[in-house]
Amino acid sequence: MNPRGTQTLNAAQQRAVEHGDGAAAARPLLVIAGAGTGKTGTLAHRVAHLMRRGADPQRLLLLTFSRRAATELERRVGRVLQAQRGASGGEQPPALEWAGTFHGVAARILREYAERIGLASSFTIHDRGDSEDLMAMVRHDHLGVDPLKGRFPGAATCVAVYSRSVNSEAPLAEVLQTAYPWCAGWEDELRRLFDAYVAAKQAQQVLDFDDLLLYWAAMMGVRALAEEVGARFDHVLVDEYQDTNRLQGSILRALKPDGRGVTVVGDDAQSIYGFRAATVRNILDFPHQYDPPADVITLERNYRSTAPILDASNAVIALAKERYPKNLVTDRSGGERPRLVTVPDEMAQAQYVAEQVLRHRENGIALKRQAVLFRTSSHSALLELELGRRNIPFVKFGGLRFLDAAHVKDVLSLLRWIENPRGRLAGFRTLRLLPGVGPAIAGRCLDALGPATDALAAMRGFTIPAAAAQEWPGLLRLCETLRGERSDWPSELDALLAWYEPQLDRLYEDAALRAPDLAQLRRIASTFPTRERFLTELTLDPPEVTSGKAADPLLDEDYLTLSTIHSAKGQEWRVVQVLNCVDGCIPSDMATGSAEEIEEERRLLYVAMTRAMDHLSLVMPQRFHVRQQTAMGDRHVYASASRFLTHAACAHFDQQGWPQAGKPADAARPPGPSVDLPARVRGAWAPGGAGRT
Repeated sequence: MNPRGTQTLNAAQQRAVEHGDGAAAARPLLVIAGAGTGKTGTLAHRVAHLMRRGADPQRLLLLTFSRRAATELERRVGRVLQAQRGASGGEQPPALEWAGTFHGVAARILREYAERIGLASSFTIHDRGDSEDLMAMVRHDHLGVDPLKGRFPGAATCVAVYSRSVNSEAPLAEVLQTAYPWCAGWEDELRRLFDAYVAAKQAQQVLDFDDLLLYWAAMMGVRALAEEVGARFDHVLVDEYQDTNRLQGSILRALKPDGRGVTVVGDDAQSIYGFRAATVRNILDFPHQYDPPADVITLERNYRSTAPILDASNAVIALAKERYPKNLVTDRSGGERPRLVTVPDEMAQAQYVAEQVLRHRENGIALKRQAVLFRTSSHSALLELELGRRNIPFVKFGGLRFLDAAHVKDVLSLLRWIENPRGRLAGFRTLRLLPGVGPAIAGRCLDALGPATDALAAMRGFTIPAAAAQEWPGLLRLCETLRGERSDWPSELDALLAWYEPQLDRLYEDAALRAPDLAQLRRIASTFPTRERFLTELTLDPPEVTSGKAADPLLDEDYLTLSTIHSAKGQEWRVVQVLNCVDGCIPSDMATGSAEEIEEERRLLYVAMTRAMDHLSLVMPQRFHVRQQTAMGDRHVYASASRFLTHAACAHFDQQGWPQAGKPADAARPPGPSVDLPARVRGAWAPGGAGRT
């Protein structure tokens, strides 16, 4: 059986696929899909099964958490349908028009209903960076906080507080108390700031990520609209339901109050995004939110890991206070037991991990099939130095996102301003591109445009500084062209880049490094039918990295993966080593304030362990150095094993210390120049000075 293919399913998967067949009123379905149990394949088969039984693909709503996941699911559904039609394949499978992320689907629905819900159909969408910029602007213009009175939260923190309150549907006071206690003294000021922030967004007809869900949920709170939208879909299927927040849960219930046609798939044991306001309660409470309750089908057959790795993983998660009972099993008999490795300190940990990476490579496991996981990005600092010293190439998940690059934001801001002239933030950044235009002049220009019904006429009447006089006419012509009778997309972007590229050379010393990103924008633009779709989708599902100097180029055919556990979810490697499996790191000392946080940390370790296919090591440094600016110099603290590695769990590991007795850690270092220092000392200081150097 190959669960990643298209031909066979095990018994539990088959029940999930065929759920509701022949039932007059099928109950909603919850599929608890343990790690590595073929979740995506099962969901793809269910969608294909519904379509074979006559479901209209245009009336299927499929919600995922990334565009990539939606595309992969759609591809698998097509493969299943083609395989079931026979080798000839026949016609192409119908497209799933409503397969996408929660935020992407929300943007489509809001755009379609904009005029009926008080939005302009030309609204634009802010990414996180734009939201922080607008928050900073509103704070400066409206809040009037004395910066010397106390440490008021920065713009990024303010956006994070606002976002958590919106997505968790929790009062601001509760969010501050539980997640941002150091900001609690500013509750009244934050409340005023958020009111002004919302007013600024509405005046400029811009939405941020949180607004997409907030407006959709508010729209579904109107019974007539909820019934109208819900009636458009016969089936609603949600992937990774354990990662949804309360707002998303309420949207789903409003779409299908009786639960008919609802299928959600997920694993409560892999709910690890509480810091994004995701709540495990959505999946734990799902069955009893309907009358009669939802049916629950559990997938327990794992197709990834060996039996010893699963036994250890099951033991770690077994002590969770509340969960759906399941015990992962596999047909992969044999395999080595996972290891619990005790090392003296973090430096020894780095040396041990690097040695094991090379050992596995010598045994035929490529670096690309290996990963080192950690709770927090900073935990890998010493390891990165050790890998560099041993010439082991690696890629660390993170770095500069494509849309965070300044030159990309320049271009997108200009496009957004042309699309929505009320967008003050986009206009502010665009005007600042001109030579001689500072914040004050840009602000005055936007003030002049604000009340104008004809933005272009107001721009023509504005007196621009002499330093910008040469570039101003070109910008005016560009705005006239793109705001007037629109030319074919993406030729509009070509006209914009023809104006911007000379600015790139003036604005950035490393323009040559940034230019490839503009070519990439051209390629991306060619895949969208309109400017509005391009701006929306690029904001909701951005490329990961830019060609700027986020990291040195990787000129190697093989490389090791370093990743936070959060970023590793959904991935798998033959070899996995987990750093710092001690209290204070896993669980993090920043996440032990409540029972809910501790339980999420337990799930985090479980997710890390279940990424491993053949080899798993949990590394536990005994001593951590604490560097302080005191006369005492370096100090250290001793760590204890993670509280999740109980006696019962440890029984499933082979435990070892490293380095072994009589074999110092330095013995693992690669050979360097050999120098007999004792002989040199003897020669230098022998009687009579013989051999002195």
